[in-house]
Order: sequence, then C-alpha cells, then structure tokens
Amino acid sequence: MQVAVIGGDARQIEVIKKLSELDAKILLVGFDQLGASFPGAMKEDTCDIVASDIDAIVLPVSGVQQDGKVEAIFSSNDVFIDETFLSQTKESTVIYSGIGTDYLIGLARKTNRRLVALMDRDDVAIYNSVPTAEGVVMLAMQNTDNTIHGSTIAVLGLGRCGISLARLFHGMGAQVKVGVRKSEHLARVYEMGLTPFHLNQLEKEVSDVDICVNTIPALVVTSSVIAKMPLHTFVIDIATKPGGTDFRFAEKRGINAILAPGLPGIVAPKTAGKILANVLTQLLVKQQKT
Repeated sequence: MQVAVIGGDARQIEVIKKLSELDAKILLVGFDQLGASFPGAMKEDTCDIVASDIDAIVLPVSGVQQDGKVEAIFSSNDVFIDETFLSQTKESTVIYSGIGTDYLIGLARKTNRRLVALMDRDDVAIYNSVPTAEGVVMLAMQNTDNTIHGSTIAVLGLGRCGISLARLFHGMGAQVKVGVRKSEHLARVYEMGLTPFHLNQLEKEVSDVDICVNTIPALVVTSSVIAKMPLHTFVIDIATKPGGTDFRFAEKRGINAILAPGLPGIVAPKTAGKILANVLTQLLVKQQKT
C-alpha cells in the first residue's frame, strides 16, 4: 500500500515505524526537519505527490484546522490539505485522522472519501485513558503543595478517561468522588468503592475539594461552581477545546485552572504513538483485503 503521512507530532514516529515494518510505501509530508529515516519512506511536499497513487492518508491526532492547515511540528513550512488534493486521490482512498474536525468532515463529504476518526473508537480511547490519567496526576503533583494521598478529588464524568482517573487517584489513597448524571453511572461509581454524586449537586460537592478534574466537553465548571471552591483548589480540564470550565472567572477569583487536552502526546508520545500505530495498521490491513 502507498500511505501518505501528512503532518503530526512525536506520536506519528511510531506510526511511521510500524508502517515501515509492514513494508508499506510511505510518503512523508511535513517531516523535512526530522533527522531519522525509515525504510520505504520518502519525504515529499504535498504538491510533489502523485495523489492518484495514494491508498490511505494519515493525519495527526488534531486533524485539520478550519483553514486546512495541518499540525506539523517536524516542518519549518506550513502544511495544508484541501479539496483539490483530495479529489485527485482514488475513490477508495481512506483518510485516517485522530479527530474529525468540521473542516475535515466537510472535506471528506465534498470529495466522497471515507474518513475514519481513530479517537472515536472505544479501543483507542480506552488505551489512551492510561497516559491521560498519568498526565493528570503529573499536573496535580506539579501544581499542588499536598500529596495525592489524603487529598479530596472530584472527577467529573465517568467516560473512558473518567473511569481510569478515578481508579488511579483512588489507588493512590485520595478521597475520590465522581460527578455524573445517569443513574447507572451513580451505581457504577458506588460499585467501584467511590463516592457518587449527581452533577446538579456540583456546587455543594466542590466546597471541600483540593483537585477537580473535568472530562465533560460542555460548560460544567461554571462561575457559580467556581465561587464555591476553596481558593487552593486546582482545576484540570481535559475535555476537548474550549473545555468545560469558565477559565476567565477562575482567573478572576484566583483559582488555578488549566486546560490540558492531548496529554498522551505530551507525557507519553511513544506509548500513545504505539496505540495509534497498532490500531491503524489493523485498519489498513482490513482495508487492503476489501
């Protein structure tokens, strides 16, 4: 197969290694400053690629911005992907991206190309929850004066990351309570040996928290919630941008609150890259067979 890897960060290195091991023909766009070389891989500019030969396009976890720009930390030049380029690829060409941004979804629809958002897959999200949880612990240790052990921590949401976070903090000796909306999630938190509460009680529940971690991609940590927090509370928001916290009011009140999406690529790019590489190669092999 001929695979075009367009842009990315350190996680893409593991993807390129895996593709090279599987003897794919790899076109690297946005890697002109990458010193390493890989068998079967050639560094190219988008304009030099014969698009009609491409079987698959691999984009960064961050997808494509609204202006068509692709994140490419290993390049000194801006990298873009547009309708003209995609329309020249095969009709069977599949686009693999971490997330499907509005621009990318529209682009795939206009060119009638299949788009696979890897981060929407349960297996990728669950694997990624491990480095995400470790990254949150790292931030908590760097930004607080107390040990995790004995701290009171509120985790908002019981999705794939919420479960891993709650378990990890509990295992470290923290007093963990989890805010959810669904009755079955309240039951699950109780079964895990943690303290459940409904999110409509959030203002009351944050009155004694040392750390509050939000995983919900909606405005949950509002100004009224922040107003009830102790001044030493540290808020970590790992939801996709713009997060679920009123950061302006947090700053005004003197609460330390940070938005920290994409932690796997920051704290454990090699592990995060291997997760993507393993799932991606399975999908490519399946694509080749169909």
